[in-house]
Amino acid sequence: MRLSRNVLAQVKLAIVGGGCGGSAIAARFSRVLGSGQVAVIEPQKEHYYQPGFTLVAGGIMQLESLIREEKDVLPSRVKWIQSSVDEFNPSKNQLKLSNGETVDYDFLVIATGIELRFDMIKGLPAALDTKGVCSIYSPKYAQKTFQEIQSFKGGKALFTFPNTPIKCAGAPQKICYLAEDYWRKHGIRDKVDISYNTTLAKIFGIDVYADALMKIINSRGIKLNTRTNLIAVDPERRVATFELLDEKGKTVEKEYDFLHVGPPCSSVESLRKAAANKDKLVDANGWVDVDPKTLQSKVYKNVFAIGDCTNTPNAKTAAAIASQFRALKKNLSAAINGKPLTAQYDGYASCPLVVSSNKVILAEFGPNGPMETLPINQARPMVISYWMKKYFMPFLYWKLLVKGYWNGPSTIRKILHLGLTK
Repeated sequence: MRLSRNVLAQVKLAIVGGGCGGSAIAARFSRVLGSGQVAVIEPQKEHYYQPGFTLVAGGIMQLESLIREEKDVLPSRVKWIQSSVDEFNPSKNQLKLSNGETVDYDFLVIATGIELRFDMIKGLPAALDTKGVCSIYSPKYAQKTFQEIQSFKGGKALFTFPNTPIKCAGAPQKICYLAEDYWRKHGIRDKVDISYNTTLAKIFGIDVYADALMKIINSRGIKLNTRTNLIAVDPERRVATFELLDEKGKTVEKEYDFLHVGPPCSSVESLRKAAANKDKLVDANGWVDVDPKTLQSKVYKNVFAIGDCTNTPNAKTAAAIASQFRALKKNLSAAINGKPLTAQYDGYASCPLVVSSNKVILAEFGPNGPMETLPINQARPMVISYWMKKYFMPFLYWKLLVKGYWNGPSTIRKILHLGLTK
């Protein structure tokens, strides 16, 4: 029912974003609050299992297996508003939609994810549609990536990691390993000069996994260039320009025959607009400013956030969202019922590092180092970790997480580790 000329809906809980985190919250609280009390604002008709894009690009999975209709992911009790938010107005408990209509709410969860910013690299948007240039970070270009890997006959192959926050920070190197593995198995490895060009000071942030990855880098003849940032692509000359972050003002040009780009990322436009207006909902860069443990807004106590859109210090991964969900569902329920917030997100994230067509390093970590679930050496590339990545994790996502039932691996970890001490 339309409440007035401009108010499209008035709900107990509004959720902006129908991806991983938004769907989980919607499923959970539609069961608690009842039909019609939860609205999800999400413009996209299709819901993707994004962690699978790397495997599509490596020729291991088909894109069709990663897609569900959004209407089938969201529970029937949820009001799905197929639109986008143009403006947040948390002081009035109101959202302005792109069509000018508004949604009023009592509580708000922001789950807008992260925006791919190919436009931040000069020449890249056009270059992505030229031969040899690709990125696993979108459905279209994930498929193109495998086509480029298959058709590549040798030359210079560049892989890049950006100078911004990025979803799944391990993905740009995963596709590097998968491509190298494919070219080796198809007899052209000796014709390929491969380099991984990262803005970071080392291959991975957690030492135990960085050490394992460096063994792979060295054994497979991949050149590692640190503190280098891709800033421009010239597809006519087939040249990529990098700035050297430790040498102010200095750039280098590198010829390429194959270029995979890990794109710069930012918060979505509506949150960047809030930052420009100096709204205290977000920090200066447009990330939702929340308490990193409770996930509650530092200013607006009826506002929470989950996932890549927040300024929590963890890696931006689907596994982090699962652990955030565990804390957020308890704290949001407490807030709705006027009780103190007691649950805390522990900073957990995970990155299954695919290093070949059948092995994975199962990296799990938090702010103080590894937070591993299995009582084994997870820094070792293993087939069992690969099978988990390919089969078990998609099952967890579709059957448990987006349905509001998966709390992350903390319970499994406790059971396994307690069993070892008995």
